[in-house]
Amino acid sequence: MKPLARSARSTRLGRPSRPARRAFTLIEVLVALAIFAIAAVVLGAAYVNLMQTHAALRDRDGSEADIVWAREALLNEPDRAVAERGADLVLPDGRSAAWRATITPTEVSDLFDVVLEIDAPPPGGAGDLVRVSETLRLLRPGWSTEAERRERRERARQRLERERRTLQ
Repeated sequence: MKPLARSARSTRLGRPSRPARRAFTLIEVLVALAIFAIAAVVLGAAYVNLMQTHAALRDRDGSEADIVWAREALLNEPDRAVAERGADLVLPDGRSAAWRATITPTEVSDLFDVVLEIDAPPPGGAGDLVRVSETLRLLRPGWSTEAERRERRERARQRLERERRTLQ
C-alpha cells in the first residue's frame, strides 16, 4: 500500500499550517513609490511650463494680432501698386495703424517676395509707434503683367536649354 500523500497545507508534524499570505515585498513598494515620484515630477514640470506660457501670452505686446490684420488687408488688395503704397487700417480695438509692402518679383511668374511692415501704437494706446515686419512669399497672378510673364517664361526656357546642353 502506498503512503498517503501529504497535502500542501500540512507541516512535517502533520499539523495544518496557516495559509500563505499574499503581500507586496518591500522592493515592489519602493519601485511603485519611485514611479509615482517620477510621474509627479514630470506632471509638475509640465504644469509650471503651462503656467509660464499662459503668463507670457497674457503679457505679450499684441503686435502679432496687428500684423495679422495688416496681412489680411494686403491679401485682399488686388492691385500691386496700391499694395506697395499701403494704406491706413483701423484695428479692432480702435487704434489706427499704417501698413505698406515692398514687393519684389521672383524668377517664377506670378510669385513675389513681399516684406510687409506695419506701424501701430502699442495696445494700450500710449507710447511711440511700434514697427513690425513680416516676410511673405505670395503667388498673385493679378500683380503680374502679361509682358512680365512672357519675359520670365523666356528666361526659364533659355535656362533649361543651357542646362540640357551641359548635360549632353
